[in-house]
Parts: sequence; structure tokens; C-alpha cells
Amino acid sequence: MDQPGPQRTVRVLVDGLGDRVFDYALPKGIEVQRGCRVEVPLRSRRATGTVMELPEAGKCDLPDVALKPIIRVLEGDSEVSKELMDLAEWAARYYAAPVEQMLRCIVPEPVRSENHDPKTRKVVRLTRRPSEDEFNRMKARAPRQAAIIQTLMASENGCEALSALGRGGALPSCRLLEKRGYVRLELETVHRDPAGREDFAPTQPLTLNEEQKMALGCVLEALEDDDRKPILLQGVTGSGKTEVYLQAAAEVISRGRGVLILVPEISLTPQTMSRFKSRFANSPGMVAILHSAMSDGERYDEWHSIRRGRARIVIGPRSALFAPVANLGLIIVDEEHDSSYKQESAPRYHGRDLAVLRAHMEGAAIVLGSATPSLESIHNAMLGKYKLVRMDHRADGQRLPLTRVLDMRSEAKDKRFMGLVSERLKNAIEQRLRRGEQSILLLNRRGFARALQCPDCGYVATCEHCSLPLTYHITENRLICHICGYHAVVPMECPKCRSRAIQLQGSGTQKIEELLKRFFPEARIQRIDADVTARKNALRDIMEAFRAHRIDILLGTQMISKGLDFPRVTLVGVLNADLGLCIPDPRAAERTFQLLTQVAGRAGRGNVEGEVIIQTYTPQAAAIQYARRHDTDGFAKNELELRERFAFPPFCHMAVLTVRSEKEDLADFAIKTLYKRLQPVLPRGTEISAPLPAPIAKAYGQYRYQCVLKAPRARVFSEVVAKQISLLSPGENVTVTLDVDAYSFM
Repeated sequence: MDQPGPQRTVRVLVDGLGDRVFDYALPKGIEVQRGCRVEVPLRSRRATGTVMELPEAGKCDLPDVALKPIIRVLEGDSEVSKELMDLAEWAARYYAAPVEQMLRCIVPEPVRSENHDPKTRKVVRLTRRPSEDEFNRMKARAPRQAAIIQTLMASENGCEALSALGRGGALPSCRLLEKRGYVRLELETVHRDPAGREDFAPTQPLTLNEEQKMALGCVLEALEDDDRKPILLQGVTGSGKTEVYLQAAAEVISRGRGVLILVPEISLTPQTMSRFKSRFANSPGMVAILHSAMSDGERYDEWHSIRRGRARIVIGPRSALFAPVANLGLIIVDEEHDSSYKQESAPRYHGRDLAVLRAHMEGAAIVLGSATPSLESIHNAMLGKYKLVRMDHRADGQRLPLTRVLDMRSEAKDKRFMGLVSERLKNAIEQRLRRGEQSILLLNRRGFARALQCPDCGYVATCEHCSLPLTYHITENRLICHICGYHAVVPMECPKCRSRAIQLQGSGTQKIEELLKRFFPEARIQRIDADVTARKNALRDIMEAFRAHRIDILLGTQMISKGLDFPRVTLVGVLNADLGLCIPDPRAAERTFQLLTQVAGRAGRGNVEGEVIIQTYTPQAAAIQYARRHDTDGFAKNELELRERFAFPPFCHMAVLTVRSEKEDLADFAIKTLYKRLQPVLPRGTEISAPLPAPIAKAYGQYRYQCVLKAPRARVFSEVVAKQISLLSPGENVTVTLDVDAYSFM
């Protein structure tokens, strides 16, 4: 008898077990490939997982080991493509994250779970039209059946949902009609569209100016170029970058390829979606949306629509980067500078950087667009890694808004000054209200007051779980922690010294809203911050109302500074430009410059010239002065010189090693142990700071200690640090994280 050959094996990354990979036998009749989703036996239960490797015959097959066989290949289209598998494995190594976490980004929970089925509805389809005599007899004997036939004959495709044909008696009548051969009852799959029932009026491509033509030409050249470089599209606010994106996407679609458009935040998705759905209105289903605020059913349907090639344009925030777009031809990263592209929870990847990598892996062109590019991207353009394309003029020919910087130290001497809104800004708002124009005010701090303090003993109401003062919210009449969400009742007297002089300190958007209503009682004022926009579609509804001029003054946090286009806005006011400068972060000045320049760009995008008023107590700060002149090049040159001198990004890679524990001594011991172990094994050229409490020393009830690492290349230290973390065995009460290319040092 012939000896049985070696059994076929497959390696599976089982869901929920970190990076543990198990070998399984592959039964005859079952074919799999890398990236397939499978069901496997695991001890006494069944589990799901992803095929990571198919060992070559004769090398890794195990004839003498009785392996459990794969149970089945999961049905549906949830397998991961080769390109996305490669991307997941690369990102896992670079960011020192488990591969399983990256795969969870690629195949989201609604798709992994087999509990989500397509939504269906019963429809009635006309199969035979009755003759005139038949219809007249039907009207006389069965008027309900005749009404159904009349409705179906009048419909565009002879088909209607059963629920639309009347309540109660429609089903029996339809069944009788089906028996007589007039109609057929069917189950139809319903696509759960996150755009709901919105109608999008078709738009036509606009005539491009010379700068737009040049930018579009560069994108189209990149589609043909085998050695394509990422394109850094530096265009001032209002320069028409979106129209370039639209026309580039249309060209890519005409070539049979897919388009991926990333926006920094979910809040910007509706506006971008509206523009693309209107431009491609003649191709229903062409544009898909993906983000975490959608319902599970919507995400399930949109993901499968993309996977099956029905939707070929995908729009969303950083998580949309992993959308299964087939034959990807173009990636657009809008507002590429935005720190929201960096994920602050595991896996801590950067969406922009992985987008560049995905474009390279899949042979796609990539455009990084911004009026204020990140210094990393500007540096890459200077080194020749990126191709820089500039658009220095607004598409409508309007000038950039005039920007005034108010020194609040001198304003405070004016007796009319209320401590929040200068007299000049107040007068400017009054002028806009008289002229029927709109204003935007930015204060990047939500709530009513930033702290509750006793002037007698110095007591400050602090969160029980975090080392931060509680913020007073007037709408809830509660003290709220902006980190963990802890709520507390407002005390009538100081809990420490019993003084009744306890008072609120500082101001937030709620306080400014109250002040504006007192100043301008006839104005229609709307606040936008995380408190207001918690309800689904709240931000979209507010923006639509503002566009329709049902709002005169829009007051909000940084979410109003990005990518919004409102022609009637002629005034932008920044109430406290210093907030972002006073934090321990090497990117503090860059973020402040970008925020001020971006929000200033919301003004004067119509026929009337815009004005920007920046209130600050540090008018001499470089970020504020360069923002006043809209001088991105000058700021970049100045800031890059400082960064190079102190070896900050982009001249190095920085990572934050953080240890958290509910017990402070355990966190302290773990970080010091790691520090001692890392010092002798870190590669040459890597610096590590001494372990210290984090700037926010306690959050979510856990004490936090940090070390900061710097090196010319991130891969040099990430694998070494990850290995030492795995060897530490800190115990269940200690959590260790490594944030590579960190954007938050708090």
C-alpha cells in the first residue's frame, strides 16, 4: 500500500488571542488562501480566525502530528486581500502592535460577526398587465386589487415595496393577484445607506484655472508613472483643491479603478460625501461611506458594496484607509496635516503614513492636500521624496482675508472689556449682523468654566479618577471631567474650608454662547462642540442650517476650522489663540499655526472680502505672526530650523513608552525596570529619557509614567522595545504601551 502523503496544513491567527498562530489540517475539498476567514476548533469550542500562511508542501507539513482540521471557510466576502494582509503585517511590526489588531481594522466587527445579515423587504413585481376589460372587471369586483395593479403600472419599474401598497389588507390581495399571474412576491435586499433618503442634485465639472489644471495634470501623470511619488498639494484655503479631487476621481473611475478619499474627522464626511454623490449622481451606489459612527447594518452593507466592486469611491476618516477597494488607483488624504489621522488607542497607527504605504503597495497615485501641510510632509518634499504642487491663489480670485492680531494685554485696560470678547470683535460682529453676513467664532475649550476654585484656601475641584480640574457645564449644571467623563454636583461651599466664596474660573464655549446671546439678543446663535454634536447627524444638521443662513453666528471648538466652505462668512474671530501654545508638546507651535490659518480660511470665500480677528496675550509668538500673514513657507522654515537644532521630528522619530496602573508604586517600578533593561540593548543612536510621571499623571483611575524615545528610524527601536515589553511580565494590574511616531505627549 502507498504511504499517505504529508497532510496539508494552514496557519491561522485566531480572533481574540493576540498574535497566537495555530496550525490546522486542511481537509480535502477545502481550498483556502492567505487572508481567508475560517472557523476552527479551539479546545472545546469553535473560534474564527484569519489564514496567515499556507506552508509549502514538504517544508512545513506535519505527517506525524494529528492536527485538528479546519471546520469551514466562512461564507461571504470577508477575506482579506494580499495587499491589505501585507499592509497589516508591516504596520504591526512598525507600530509594535499585534497583527490581530490591524486585521480588526481591515475586517470591522459588523463584517466579522455572522450575526449581521443583509436587510430584506417584501416587494411586489408586476408580471402581466391586465387588458382593459380585465382591469374594469377587477375594479368592479376587487377594487383593492385594481388599486395595487394601478400603482404598479404607474411605478417606474413595475415594482413596489409591499409596505407601500397599503396597510393591513395588501398582502392577501397581492397573493390573490399572484395566483392569477399578475404579480410576483419577492424578497429584495435593501441597502442600508448612511446618507438616508437625501437627494443629491447632479453637478457638472467646473472650469479649472491654471493652477488647478497644473495640479490635475500632475495627478494624471502620476497614474501613468511607474516610479510615482506622493504628491503634496499645498493649496491656500479656497484654492479649489476639492474640484481637483473630483475631476481626478472621475478620470480614475473612467479607467476602471477605485478611489479612496480620507478626511481627518467624521464631522467632515457629510460635506465631502455630498460633493462626490452630487458629482456622481448619475451612478447610484458609486460612492460609499465608512466610519465608526454608522450603525452596524450600514457599515455591513457599505463594506460589502465596496468589496463586491459596486461602490468604487470610498470616503471616510482614518479607519476608511483599510476599505477593501479593488484595483485601487488613487488615494486622496485631505487636510493631511491634521493630527486626527493619528490613532491614540491601540493600534496606534498614522492614517496618512499608512495611506502612502498602501498607495505604494497597490501601485496607486496618492495626493496629500492641505493649506498648511505637516512639517513631515514639507520636509519630505524638500528631500525629493514627495512632489510639491502649489496652488497659491483662491479659485474665485478673492484675496485671502485681512487678519488682525489684538494684544489682549492692552485691550484689558478698556473699561468696556468683558474679559472674553474684545470691543473691536464685538463691533465687527454687529456690522456683519446689520449687513446680513455670517460670523464664525473659535474657542478651543468646551464647557462653561474650566475650573471651580476657592479663593480663600486655593481648593480646586478635581476629578476623582484623573489629575485634572473638573470643567463646569451649565446645561447639565454639573462638573464634568473631559478625560473620563466623571460627573459631580456643584458644591455651594468649599469642601475644604467651608467658604461660600468658591467661584468659577476661566471660560468655555457655553459661557461665550451665554455672553453672545446677551450682546446680540436678535442674532441666531449656534454652538458646536462635542456636547452638542453627540447626537447622530447633529453636526450635519447644524451645518446645513448654517449654509441655508438660518444661523448668524457659529461658535465652536476646532471642529469648525476644517474644510468647511460657507460663502456668506465674512468674519472669523479667535477668542484665545494662546490655548494650544502652553502645552508640553514639540508640535504645539505647528498645531497653533495650522489651527489659526485653517479657521481664518473660512472667511471671505464668497464675493465679500473676509476679516479675521485673533485675540491673544502673546502676539509676538511666531505661530501667531506667521498665521496673520498666511505665511506657511515662512513658518515652516523657522520651525524646521528649531526642530533640527533640538532633534525633533521630522529629523527623528519619537515614541512614548507609557506604563499605567491603579497602584502608583507598581507603575513606577515597572517603568524603572523597563528603563534599566532598555538602556543596554537599545540600538546605537537611540535616546531614551529618564522615567517620569506623565504630564497628565493620572487618568481613568490609573497612574501614568513615561519615557520618551528618539532615533533616526522608528524600526530601529520599536522591535527592541516591543520585545522587552513582552519579557517584562508586569502583572494584571499594569499596562504597558508603546506609541511610535507619537502625536500626544500628555
